[in-house]
Amino acid sequence: MKSLVVYISTEHKNTEKIANKIAGELKSDIVNVENIKLDELDKYDLIGFGSGIFYGKFHKRLLKLIDDMPVFKDKKVFIFSTSGQGKVEYNDSLKNKLVEHGFDVVGSFASKGFDTYGPFKLFGGIAKGRPNEDDLEAAGVFAHNLHD
Repeated sequence: MKSLVVYISTEHKNTEKIANKIAGELKSDIVNVENIKLDELDKYDLIGFGSGIFYGKFHKRLLKLIDDMPVFKDKKVFIFSTSGQGKVEYNDSLKNKLVEHGFDVVGSFASKGFDTYGPFKLFGGIAKGRPNEDDLEAAGVFAHNLHD
């Protein structure tokens, strides 16, 4: 199974750490959203999309990428995110957008990540030290289970 991990990671590189762990487990290609070529997506059997969460939403560049994609027929995808709270529910909006584009969403993963966005900066941030080794291990297990 040929797979691709597409991500965008800003400030603390939380999402990049998770993306690298997932890509390593899947032995997949990995690309930053800034460098993706839409015409190459057809060659992959499984594609992962991830970013940090900003005020409950995925990064605007990842959302624009999804908006710019053609409709696919039953291509398998998964979602991953990082945020100060690490809530998997934040992934639901991206899941809905992917389903509208014809994708078959086969998994969703969320991890806590050091967050100094917006008002959290005033307090020195939340989820310091995250993602940690346990979070990375959980991301690896998630990716391993995508093989099944």
